[in-house]
Amino acid sequence: MSDAAARPLLEIRGLKKSFGDVEVLKGVDLAVRPSEVVTIIGSSGSGKTTLLRCVNLLEEFQGGAIVLDGETIGYGEAGGRRRRLRDAELSRQRAMTGMVFQSFNLFPHLSALGNVMLGLRKVRRMAKDEARTLAADWLNRVGLGNRLDNVPSQLSGGQQQRVAIARALAMNPKLVLLDEITSALDPELVQEVLSVIRRIAADGATLLIVTHEMRFAREVSDRIVFMEKGRIAEEGPPSEIFGAARSARLAEFLRNSGH
Repeated sequence: MSDAAARPLLEIRGLKKSFGDVEVLKGVDLAVRPSEVVTIIGSSGSGKTTLLRCVNLLEEFQGGAIVLDGETIGYGEAGGRRRRLRDAELSRQRAMTGMVFQSFNLFPHLSALGNVMLGLRKVRRMAKDEARTLAADWLNRVGLGNRLDNVPSQLSGGQQQRVAIARALAMNPKLVLLDEITSALDPELVQEVLSVIRRIAADGATLLIVTHEMRFAREVSDRIVFMEKGRIAEEGPPSEIFGAARSARLAEFLRNSGH
């Protein structure tokens, strides 16, 4: 195995994050290997979404380090002091990840095609024809090849979320972050979105997922991470986490989640 393949794509070391006096992340350590699917589970308020937002540099963090593909992101050293990087540098680093949110965050006046093309044109600086071809290809891959010209109001929630997934993946990120992407959907629309994620995982994407869908987490993940009160309390392969929980707290969480 080459050094690049052996090295984690994402390394989170001693990550600490507070909102005012409330410490939300209390020294989180996590590594994700290339093409690995890692799913974070845990009760509301355990720090799952905050962790993802720190990785995508949407939140500042007060301690620790995040290293993505060998590059320390978000902060640098100046005169022996830690400092937040400039906006242009943060934007460049943020483009290394793709994030799909609970809310679809689509531009209502743009078509599905226009929504996916926007980042390719503005951030990747692609020519219009090239961006159109790539955007159409990704929309086709998420099953929306016949909906290119529809604006969000003409699409179901599941279809809108699939546009958001296509938009994130078209940017060719090193790491894809998925934050409770089915929580805003009606139950009958959940499976269509999860089936797209299964295909993406099978294609070798590196995914860090936060979800409350335990069956999906069990199916798609290489590793499950259970967070409790701002720390990683337990982690392991799905068979171990769901089949032989070591802690009473994880067993209780799974029972309350219907598993």
